[in-house]
Amino acid sequence: MSNLQLFSNHRGRQVPRTGAVNEAGGASYRRSPEATLALYAATGCLNGTFYADAQTQLDQVVAMCDVVAPAFVARTAIYARRHAHMKDMPALLLAYLATRDGALLEKVFERVIDNGRMLRNFVQILRSGALGRKSLGTRPKRLVQQWLTRATTEQLLAAAIGEQPSLADVIRMVHPQPQDAAREALYAWLIGKPYQAEALPSKVREYEAFKADPAGEVPDLSFQYLTAMPLTTKQWAAIAVRSSWQATRMNLNTFLRKGVFENPAVVWQMAARLRSKEAIRKARVFPYQLMVAYRAASGAMPEAIADALQDAMEIATAAVPKLSGQVALAIDVSGSMQSPVTGYRRGATSVVTCVEVAALIAACIKRSNPGARVIPFADKVRELKLNARDSVMSQAREIAHMVGGGTCVSAPLAQLNSERAAPDLLVIVSDNQSWMDTRKGGSTETMRQWAALKARNPAARLVCIDLRPYATSQAQEALDVLHIGGFSDAVFDLLASAVQGNQSSRWVERIEAIEI
Repeated sequence: MSNLQLFSNHRGRQVPRTGAVNEAGGASYRRSPEATLALYAATGCLNGTFYADAQTQLDQVVAMCDVVAPAFVARTAIYARRHAHMKDMPALLLAYLATRDGALLEKVFERVIDNGRMLRNFVQILRSGALGRKSLGTRPKRLVQQWLTRATTEQLLAAAIGEQPSLADVIRMVHPQPQDAAREALYAWLIGKPYQAEALPSKVREYEAFKADPAGEVPDLSFQYLTAMPLTTKQWAAIAVRSSWQATRMNLNTFLRKGVFENPAVVWQMAARLRSKEAIRKARVFPYQLMVAYRAASGAMPEAIADALQDAMEIATAAVPKLSGQVALAIDVSGSMQSPVTGYRRGATSVVTCVEVAALIAACIKRSNPGARVIPFADKVRELKLNARDSVMSQAREIAHMVGGGTCVSAPLAQLNSERAAPDLLVIVSDNQSWMDTRKGGSTETMRQWAALKARNPAARLVCIDLRPYATSQAQEALDVLHIGGFSDAVFDLLASAVQGNQSSRWVERIEAIEI
């Protein structure tokens, strides 16, 4: 007789066998090339992560680009920039298109390269040699020239902030033809060549005059042009009042040190800007960026500013849907989730970790769905009781404090099964690097536990929110299993579609539907 332990009848639906090993050494399911590229595009910052260095990420992205259709690469670049609000990854995908399909590059260039920083990223990546060439080439050079020609004076001045390459370097590379005397003078000023001062745009003339005598009215220029000058408190207040939403968020402590908040009227203006729905939308703010600002704010920060940051968080996460039925939120608080959400890069590592972003996502969902159950897990499930009336910031902080231990993604499902619970929706937020529960071979323990839960509630749905760019997962995508990647508000939009049973909520299908 055959071994009954191996060949006995299993209850419930058939569970798929694994075919890959993840970065932590656990059995897993390999994503399709399209799904892998989409995940890297939405979460990859080309920095080192807990399990993979920056070069490994680059190699994986290029490998996926090599096997998917060029049109999918183009659509993914648009999605990564327009919806996931990424910077380096969409520029990389465009640079790849420059080496494979110039016609597609031309079609999508302006939809991805929407500011000077993105332009400099594209030029840097293409000329680095990482994709097999060190020159721009005729078509990319022409596209860069066209961007410079169409850019406003304000856009060029903003683009001139930053190095490697600087905007001056880019101008020297592509030699854009000035359309008038003002643009000719501006190009010369930007690259440090002689220019006709009277032909400069008015903003640049005002700036040059202010540099010569910084006692008058502060010119209306980007924040970085002025910070090195010996400015008065009044002048700093003028800078603060005119700053963009993102510049305001990033420089609150600087404004505090410079005495800007000693003026109640300025405090009111700054608080109003921070909680402005329209300004938050235009700034493409990540919820975690608000967490950074709130956490970094000095203890002497005016209460009105701190309150405005909390209000901004509620606005930035307003897209979180109200979910019907019983909802369970499984939040990975294992040790690998302590790594910075944007990865490690010397001098530019984010202070916000993956676990804080996961906790923030859970707190946002909990805020819109007070009855949702939050299940933190690492090697096993951990006990937690949240007050639904607490702010998103407070709830996220409480969850994030639980971090540490190994990774067992199946633990929350096993807990639900042991309780005979039958949630209608289970959301798992993780880096998916489970290894403690994958030693038996065959399928993953996560899928075995999911099959058991489905036996009790056939209508249940599983949504996996992935915070890391890895090519494998613990749950194989199916009609009732959806994968979402990233940490922008696009995650909540996809979640809303998923719980409504909308098949267009599938990530790859969303990208494939983008018109080019």
